[in-house]
Amino acid sequence: MHHKVVVIGSGPAGLTAALYAARASLEPLVIRGLQPGGLIATTNEVENYPGFPESIGGFELYENMEKQAERFGTQFLDAIVEKVNLSQRPFVLETDAGEMVTADTLIVSTGASPRKLGVPGEEKLANRGVSYCATCDGFFFRDKRVVVVGGGNSALDEGLFLTRYVSELIIVHRRDELRADSVLQERAFENSKVRFVWDSVVTEVLGEERVTGVRLQNAKTGEKSVLEADGVFPYIGHVPNTSLFAGQLDMDETGFLLSDGRTRTNIPGVFVAGDVVDHVYRQAITAAGDGCKAAMEATWFLAEQEHAEKKARQGESVAPAIS
Repeated sequence: MHHKVVVIGSGPAGLTAALYAARASLEPLVIRGLQPGGLIATTNEVENYPGFPESIGGFELYENMEKQAERFGTQFLDAIVEKVNLSQRPFVLETDAGEMVTADTLIVSTGASPRKLGVPGEEKLANRGVSYCATCDGFFFRDKRVVVVGGGNSALDEGLFLTRYVSELIIVHRRDELRADSVLQERAFENSKVRFVWDSVVTEVLGEERVTGVRLQNAKTGEKSVLEADGVFPYIGHVPNTSLFAGQLDMDETGFLLSDGRTRTNIPGVFVAGDVVDHVYRQAITAAGDGCKAAMEATWFLAEQEHAEKKARQGESVAPAIS
């Protein structure tokens, strides 16, 4: 399976890159990865993506992007890339299904995953009351009391979605003010199902077979307490999905990939886009913009390579006559 352009990841960055590469007649391959659509597909409602005045569901936005890319010739592979060799071109990728894919250029848009609390009980009770996706699991908490940890846009957006089902939503935040957009804050403060626990952190998730609550510690006073709950949804940031490229692509101390400002990495022919490189904005629209730039850079790179190879072939054919 050889392709001129291979895109790893199928969020807004990857699908926009595929769209632009496909329109350049490069017939890109998108390897969807573990979570098709990326984080946007798990978002209940997207209100700030241009062109949708009445908002759009995150999964629907993903489906529209994929259909548009496919229309122009993008191919898709449902697989997870487990190993890459970027030491020479074409680059070699191995998937969990045993496929071997080679690529002249590679666009990395593997995104980021929700950051875990890292406290006792979290791993043990994963999928047994601990969840990182409200739109995926909210239905299972009908008439339950649920804790959301965090104070940013994700915490409030996903928390407000949960209020469709739960009897009470408790937002635990380590500070005494939120970081979320003002419109989300306003909705949360006005929602009768929502209450806040300020200046507090979760130190343990409690329960044996199912979540029964969380242990809290006040960040200012050190006071400890137990909060009974049926579910815990952590929204405390994200970790870039970059371990696959360790030792090959340059990254910062937190694992985000580095580029030269034009989506180009330290390896010629490898480009980056979206949350895997952006730890500041992390928006669907900025990820899509990165995808556009990465595809254009890949197109130019391939054109330059083709031109150089053509000149080299012409030089080889002329050389004997000159000598």
